[in-house]
Amino acid sequence: MNSFAGSLDRAAPLVADKAPMIDPFGRAVTYLRVSVTDRCDFRCTYCMAEHMSFLPKKDLLTLEELNRLCSAFIAKGVRKLRLTGGEPLVRKNIMFLVRELGRHVQSGALDELTLTTNGSQLARYADELYDCGVRRINVSLDTLDPQKFKEITRWGDFHKVMEGIDAAQKAGLKIKLNAVALKDFNEHEIPEMLRFAHGRGMDMTVIETMPMGEIEEDRTDWYLPLSKLRADLEERFTLVDIPYKTGGPARYVEVKETGGRLGFITPMTHNFCESCNRVRLTCTGTLYMCLGQNDAADLCTPLRASESDDYLMAAIDEAISRKPKGHDFIIDRKHKKPAVARHMSVTGG
Repeated sequence: MNSFAGSLDRAAPLVADKAPMIDPFGRAVTYLRVSVTDRCDFRCTYCMAEHMSFLPKKDLLTLEELNRLCSAFIAKGVRKLRLTGGEPLVRKNIMFLVRELGRHVQSGALDELTLTTNGSQLARYADELYDCGVRRINVSLDTLDPQKFKEITRWGDFHKVMEGIDAAQKAGLKIKLNAVALKDFNEHEIPEMLRFAHGRGMDMTVIETMPMGEIEEDRTDWYLPLSKLRADLEERFTLVDIPYKTGGPARYVEVKETGGRLGFITPMTHNFCESCNRVRLTCTGTLYMCLGQNDAADLCTPLRASESDDYLMAAIDEAISRKPKGHDFIIDRKHKKPAVARHMSVTGG
């Protein structure tokens, strides 16, 4: 295996665009989230239907095309790039893309390359991820109870995920646990999860469930406002607001009793749109300027139309000019349909 350090001489230099990506509301777009596949080896009940229809493989951009697209965004001022899915590590030969993008970290064109994973493949890939320049990852984990884990993921193996977390920490990867707060499922388990994460030197973030994609169940049965969760936690812990940021939408507190950080992502009760610096690219080359809106831009056509990036760069600029001020998520029993028809796995978690 070629080492990350040894790849510098092969790194293609990027020429930064003289006009950074500024949306209509004056926000600089510096963070790209890339869904490399809509497929996943779990079927989390709040995220997917059990019997999902996935995109035909012929509709996906190749890894080489994804690399070219990501590199164009980096040239236009993106400083942080996160690979998502589905489950990104189930895509065949995914480490080719990770290694190619890691060269931009080595060259200084990219500040950070990260990924969000369910942890199922981490034992296999942790060392190579670190070798490619990844230093920080998010692991989605909603419970520490193996039986409940099987219930919520349908297909997941809790012990395999724990092995993956062990392997990632051993490889030197810094981990943040992401937990979707689910009423009557894990809300009373959050204190235990918090102590588990902080006891192993991991940050933790709790997330409100979002109305994206049709599932078999009524999301109002799951929905737990984080304002309520925080109030419950403050009966046990001392939570102090801190200005810590990772580039994403989480608002962080320090938990005095554990010394660790806890983030709150609140797309429903308190949206974070005023500081949004993110756009999302799918594995088909569709760019969503907002997670909670349907407006999108086709970047596949300009990507394939010419070997020159001029047409592609112009298409990116046009898309950024349409980035909305914010999203309009609603969860209540009057709104039976999801706010956005596409599943989270299509856009990227």
